[in-house]
Amino acid sequence: MKLPHLLSTLVLASALTVVAQEEPKEKSGDRKPAVAPAAPLAEKDPAPSVTEGEITIGGKVIRYQATAGYLVQRGEKGEPRANIFYVAYTKLGENDVAKRPVTFSFNGGPGASSVWLHMGGLGPKRVVMTDQGGAVPPPYRYADNEFSWLDETDLVFVDPVSSGYSRAAKDVDAKQFHGFTADLESLADFIQVWTTRNARWTSPKFMVGESYGTTRVSALAERLQQKHDLYVNGVMLVSSILNFQTARFAPGNDDPYPLFLPTYTATAWHHKRLKGDWAKTLAGALKRSEEFASKDYVVALMQGSALSDSERDRVATELATLTGLSVEFVKKQNLRVTINRFIRELRRDEAVIVGRLDSSVSGILDEGDGAGEGGGVFFDPSMEAIRGPYAAAMSDYARTVLKFETDLHYGVLVNVQPWSYRNVENTYLDVSVMLKSAMVKNPFMKVWVANGYYDLATPYFATDWTFRHMNLPKAIRGNVTMTYYEAGHMMYTHVDSLKKLKTDFSQWINATLTEHKAK
Repeated sequence: MKLPHLLSTLVLASALTVVAQEEPKEKSGDRKPAVAPAAPLAEKDPAPSVTEGEITIGGKVIRYQATAGYLVQRGEKGEPRANIFYVAYTKLGENDVAKRPVTFSFNGGPGASSVWLHMGGLGPKRVVMTDQGGAVPPPYRYADNEFSWLDETDLVFVDPVSSGYSRAAKDVDAKQFHGFTADLESLADFIQVWTTRNARWTSPKFMVGESYGTTRVSALAERLQQKHDLYVNGVMLVSSILNFQTARFAPGNDDPYPLFLPTYTATAWHHKRLKGDWAKTLAGALKRSEEFASKDYVVALMQGSALSDSERDRVATELATLTGLSVEFVKKQNLRVTINRFIRELRRDEAVIVGRLDSSVSGILDEGDGAGEGGGVFFDPSMEAIRGPYAAAMSDYARTVLKFETDLHYGVLVNVQPWSYRNVENTYLDVSVMLKSAMVKNPFMKVWVANGYYDLATPYFATDWTFRHMNLPKAIRGNVTMTYYEAGHMMYTHVDSLKKLKTDFSQWINATLTEHKAK
């Protein structure tokens, strides 16, 4: 079900709060000549584990080969710098594998492994949860994924350095990889080397990213063009974050508040905290919220302390109506309610906290001694619902099914902070300019964006705003497709949304490939 969206322009204040870094900037679109390695590779990568399997998708049996192992990244002298773990699924029985589409998959964090897309929605196995994406008691299990994308494309799931089983090489500081530019260079190198070794240069190539993974693949689209002469057919963005200013609740930055408001409204609607005929449907609730966010709310925020008392009262009343919060609470927050305050306040009267990744999921609100935000256990119930199941599933699956044996801990979400943004001194990271550059230079590249209405990590209205403000030339505006789901950040944990995601993907990739063949 696609709900209506307003296309009115948001005029938002822009404050700069990111700490200055020391790495020099590189302008988007700069093309530098490739640098040949100073010496040949010193040794071959360790042999991967290769197994076979089959999965039934849409009534058809797909036989595949699974390759799990390391691609060793090396310096100019051939010395190992990092061991990048990956799992690649390639369909068996293809007459011309070089023409078979291949998709590289990345999750976010930063610090997240590839397990979420791998065992949540795209791969041949998926973690078993409730149909609504809620928690289940341990021990956890996984099952065949009849909604896998493997019928349409080969799949390569990649763990960036420090996540999953990927590690920096001996005597190499992992922090060298913990930053936007270094991470981008590492993953671009992985794609180029994997493509070369597997003779896939003539295959249609796609990338899919989730959350910070959308940041990665949007920037990778340009980096691959400029540094490796590798052009992709399409980029898929699941729960997108391209312009970080839209999601940073920092002093002086009012941009996020109107962009998060429709998701606050969707959350309040789901938890039955809205009243009135306009809130009988999610579509009706979002329509009213988007209209207010785009007009009156933006104007009020821009006035700051110059806002009159009467207008402040009117705006506070409407915000309370749209969020299910009290007028008093909204006023106390100076009309600016952050995520962490919203998820605790919405159902505080029931001692319930709602999720950030998926605000339809709820958990126990623990306020400790009752002192408020300073006491008790603060957590995201939607993250806790998935973290244990996915970690257990991948740790078992890698050893027992993929036959990749290691005693390493598989890090589903590891701490890689501080993450360096040296490339954007004194500003917010915005990779939409890199994505635009890639699209302009490769006008055949298509972009598909999947959004969850209950996603408070990367809200859909902020994504809409970002794409409306990319100033794409008219000739390629039609290359962007948006789809929406009544689910959260990881919409594939919700079975109905998983089915819709698969249907939408199949339609999108087939339309993309058909158009390319026609041209």
